[in-house]
Amino acid sequence: MMVLLLSLLVGGSTLFAQGLGLRAGVNFQNLTGDGAPDEAKMAPRFNIGLDYEIAVAPDFYFAPGLFFATKGYKYEWEGVDVEETMTLNYLEVPLNLVYKPVLGNGNLIVAFGPYLGYGLGGKYKAEGSEGGVSASVEEDITFGSNEDEDLKPLDVGANIGFGYMFGAGLSLQFNTQLGLVNISHGDDAVKNTGFGLSLGYRF
Repeated sequence: MMVLLLSLLVGGSTLFAQGLGLRAGVNFQNLTGDGAPDEAKMAPRFNIGLDYEIAVAPDFYFAPGLFFATKGYKYEWEGVDVEETMTLNYLEVPLNLVYKPVLGNGNLIVAFGPYLGYGLGGKYKAEGSEGGVSASVEEDITFGSNEDEDLKPLDVGANIGFGYMFGAGLSLQFNTQLGLVNISHGDDAVKNTGFGLSLGYRF
């Protein structure tokens, strides 16, 4: 698998390269599954990174990339003025197939494919007040294969994106992600999920 990807990147980049792209945006993330907090809500997070389009057929491109993405959730305790949030930091490698037919003065963008993520760390915070007294708690979130760590580092899921490329290489894209593996060490599954809006520039 890795040999094939390297061959496409090295051999394909010289003959069929469409170009390097920069993309950044806001995403709304949550944790889902039996092991996730009940009634957790989506929290605003961000992502930024690069990808490289390699033409594989008319209007079709293979676009591997490298992104830094933050995920997590927020939760408001019922009946108590307390909000807890979790922020998880990931390095992600999307491996998308992109369809970009001409549409008007630009190009329609339809992207889909898997992503591989690796957890770098994170933060858990709880803040609130009761009876006029405010308090806060902050803890580090650790990733590792050992069950003493908070979460498993590997995340694997699916990407789907729709957007439009304007003139001068600018693009606007709506993206959604669905985590497919359990990132918890427990028996009850915890998975990342979310959607977002991003701006891109193709050099």
